[in-house]
Amino acid sequence: MTDQGFGLKEHKHNLIINTIHEGFWGFGIAFHSTYAVVPLFLKLLDAPPIIIGSAAGVFTACAALPQITMAFIGQRIQNVKKGIVLAHSVMIPPMLLAGFIFGILAPTGPNVWAIYFGCFVLFSLGVGVVFPIWADFLELVHLPERRGEFFGISFAITNAAGFLGGFAVKKLLKSVPFPSNFGYGFLIYAVCIMAAVILFLGYRLKQKKSKKPNRDFRLFRNQLQFVLKTDGNYRRYLFSRILLAANYPAISLYAVYAHEKLQFDVSEAGIFTAITVLLSGLSSFTMGKIGDKWGHKHALVLVFIGYLAALVAALNAKTMMHTYLIFVFLGIGQGGFLTTSMSLIFEFAGDEGDKKIYFALTDSLTAPFVVIFIILSGIFIPSHGIATVLVGLGFFIVLGTLSLAFFTKEPKTERTEFAPSEMVM
Repeated sequence: MTDQGFGLKEHKHNLIINTIHEGFWGFGIAFHSTYAVVPLFLKLLDAPPIIIGSAAGVFTACAALPQITMAFIGQRIQNVKKGIVLAHSVMIPPMLLAGFIFGILAPTGPNVWAIYFGCFVLFSLGVGVVFPIWADFLELVHLPERRGEFFGISFAITNAAGFLGGFAVKKLLKSVPFPSNFGYGFLIYAVCIMAAVILFLGYRLKQKKSKKPNRDFRLFRNQLQFVLKTDGNYRRYLFSRILLAANYPAISLYAVYAHEKLQFDVSEAGIFTAITVLLSGLSSFTMGKIGDKWGHKHALVLVFIGYLAALVAALNAKTMMHTYLIFVFLGIGQGGFLTTSMSLIFEFAGDEGDKKIYFALTDSLTAPFVVIFIILSGIFIPSHGIATVLVGLGFFIVLGTLSLAFFTKEPKTERTEFAPSEMVM
């Protein structure tokens, strides 16, 4: 045993459960992908361009909003397993509601998109409730020295299941009339979330380190400020991530831009999803291994090179094969991003730092810039077109990638060491 009775046996047990858990997530999320299904659904509902192009960005921004509050509340949670189940349950009602409305009631009309978009926003806020508590939970279910492997294998299974889900999406969208086809997909996603939540009960957890919870939000805010003031390398990482926020509206525009040029059947969204998640699975595992060996910051640079390649492929797409190539590169980026970005958060926080704080800070401080890029994209698309907007977004992605590569150091070796107990409030 290596940590309070938690050893390799418990790590492997949790890895098995986590792969099943992620399998449900991967299959379900194929029916609600923010890079293919959601933008095309909004387009078919005649939503405005700014709304269509905002899918990935709104998801990220809304998911960031509750995180600082949840990081503060999360300090008081002693039963982490109960906390993670309750947090995940928040996401289920909006998805069930969207599924019921569009699958069963199947409304049509000029403003119907607003009904779905409201459910989408509520679902995204629910994801933000989950993240900080999920960070605590994940810390208690794996061995630190096998972190990259744990995340890499888990998220690889997510994407393998999503690959199968992609073909299920294509069949559903092809065989059921609109909008019930999308609505039934949302219901499938809600059921998958329920199954994944139940699996949390089977994990074996390390004993949570006993820390006196901070009940004063002012002191908690000072703790956040202390992290930003003392960790210069983390500030440089945040600057890079702010520039790279331009990637979110770009992701939401690829399928719509390709559809405008090629007028393919909307059921192709399933193939796009299958391609993306297949490459995501391979990238997740590969980037986890690269990060463990050479550093997760270097792996994240490779991730954003993949994202840039997707943007270049979108601008040059003239056939369906070219369009499929967009989602090959997008999969490489998306699969590696979750594994490497999560690993970096753990390394920035170190053994004694509060992971919830780093999760909350990263998402909360980058979210306003995601919104800015979304708004600017929506403003310029009607007058300049999607292609010009993608070129502009690509410029910021290049700058962010260069900043990450040359100005951010590997936190595992260069992080400014500090412990929360040393903070002077």
